Amino acid sequence: MKRVTAIDITRGLVMVIMALDHVRDLLHTPALTQNPTDLATTTPAIFMTRWITHLCAPTFVFLSGTSAYLSLKKQHATAETNKSARSFLLKRGLVLILLELTVINFAFWFDIRFQSLMLQVIYAIGGGLVILSIVSKLPAKQVGLIGLVIVFGHNILQLVPTFTNPAAKLLWALFFRTDFFPVSPTFALLVAYPLIPWLGIMLVGYACGQLMERPMEQRKPLLLRIGVGALALFVLLRFLNIYGDPAPWAPQKSGLFTFLSFINVTKYPPSLLYDLLMLGLMLVFLSAIDGANNRFTRWLTVYGKVPMFYYILHWYLVHLSMIGMSLLQGYSLADLPSGPLNFGRPAGAGVSLELVYVVWLGLVVLLYPLCKWYGKYKAAHAEIGWLRYV
Repeated sequence: MKRVTAIDITRGLVMVIMALDHVRDLLHTPALTQNPTDLATTTPAIFMTRWITHLCAPTFVFLSGTSAYLSLKKQHATAETNKSARSFLLKRGLVLILLELTVINFAFWFDIRFQSLMLQVIYAIGGGLVILSIVSKLPAKQVGLIGLVIVFGHNILQLVPTFTNPAAKLLWALFFRTDFFPVSPTFALLVAYPLIPWLGIMLVGYACGQLMERPMEQRKPLLLRIGVGALALFVLLRFLNIYGDPAPWAPQKSGLFTFLSFINVTKYPPSLLYDLLMLGLMLVFLSAIDGANNRFTRWLTVYGKVPMFYYILHWYLVHLSMIGMSLLQGYSLADLPSGPLNFGRPAGAGVSLELVYVVWLGLVVLLYPLCKWYGKYKAAHAEIGWLRYV
C-alpha cells in the first residue's frame, strides 16, 4: 500500500508545535509558578501558546492507531503475516513503555538517580499498542465502536470517588485518572496520561485507517465532513455545559476571555470535549493537506517520518537549552536544583515569551537536518531491525 503522506505531514506539524510547549515549560519565566490556562492569571498570548499544543498528543495517539491499521492491512496476505504484524505491535508497545521509563524520563529531569517518574504520551501510545495487538483481531468497525464508547463515556468515571487504598489508587491512575504520588522525599510518580481515555482515541484512529485506504478524492471530503461534524458537536455540547468536560465554561471579564473559557477544555485526562475539538481540527487539517505537495508540506514530512527520533532528541535539546540559559544568566551548575519532579531550573532563571519563540524556532531548524539524515538512513537500512522502533 502506498504511504499516505498526509499522515506524515500532519504528524510533522504537531511535532513542530509540540516543541513550543516544552520550550515554554522549561524556559519561560512564569512557567514554574503560573498555570498558562488559568484565566485569572494568564494572558491571551500565554494561553494560546499552551492551548495550540493541545493538538499534539491526541493527533499522535490517533495517527498511531491509523498507522497500525495501515501496517496490518499491508501485511494481510496470510494468517502468518497477520500474527507477525500483531507481534510487532506488541513489541513496539513494550519498547515504547521501556523508553518512557528510561531514556525519555532521563530527558525530562536529567537526574541519574531517577527521583522522578512521569508517565506521558509515550506510555499511553505504548500501552495502547499492546492492547491494540490483541483487539485488532476484531473487525475495524468493532474496534472503532469500542473506541467511541470510551471517548464518549469515560467522563462518567469522574463520578467515581478517589480511592484511599494506595494500590487501588495507583491502579486507577494507570488506567483512568491523572494522579500524583509523592512516594517518598526522594521519589515521586506522576501518571499524567492514564491509559484508557487515550486508548479510546487510538482505537478510533485505527478504525479511521479504513478511510485512508480510499482514493484521495473520496477520503478528503469524508475527513472534512467528520472533522466539521466533531467541531459542531463540540460547540453544541460545550454550549449546553452539562456533560463532556469537568470544567464548565463561564462568562469572563471580556468577550475574548469568555471565548478562551469556552475553548479551555480538559486534557488530563482528555475529556470528550477535548477530543471533539482537537480531533475535529486535526481531521479538517488532514483533509486540507491531503494530496498537497509544496515546500512547506515536504518540510513537515521530514519530521513526520521519524516521530520517535524527533521526540527523544528534542527533549534533550530543550533541556540542554534550559541549562545553557541558566548558565548565561549567571547561575552555576551547583545552583541547579534537584529532587522529585524538578526540571533543574533555578527559581530566578527564565526568559520572555518572545525569546521562547526564538529558541523554539532555532531548535526546530536545528532538528531538520538531523531528522532528514535519520529518515534517509532508516529507509536505506531496512534490514536493521531495531530501527523500526525508533
